[in-house]
Amino acid sequence: MGNIKKLPDAEFEVMKVIWHSEIPIVGNTIVEKLELDTQKVWKLQTVHKLLSRLEERGFLQSDKNGKQRFFTPLVAEEDYLQYEAQNFVKSHYQGSLLNLVNAMYQGENLAEKELDELQEWLNERGKRDE
Repeated sequence: MGNIKKLPDAEFEVMKVIWHSEIPIVGNTIVEKLELDTQKVWKLQTVHKLLSRLEERGFLQSDKNGKQRFFTPLVAEEDYLQYEAQNFVKSHYQGSLLNLVNAMYQGENLAEKELDELQEWLNERGKRDE
């Protein structure tokens, strides 16, 4: 996960479409799905620029077949989201998960179910780290 870098919002939108599609996927399909997902109009030219940037950054690979270019993700969504979350906690909460949880639930009561899930997660982590 060392080579992952934070994506600008538009590139992240493109990657989300690709991660949630059948692979490989062509540019036109990406544009259609982007418009459905974001309720905005996207120009094919803009999307192609974003796709080349994503390829340069190592997020995508493309293969030409006739006139069509097919795109395949090289970074898994799970890996990217994990990177983003860790980055966020590092830059906003001094790297402390506890600080983040405190900030999220300041003055708010956690639902019993959420507390149970959090406790279960902590127990699992504890077992794995032993």
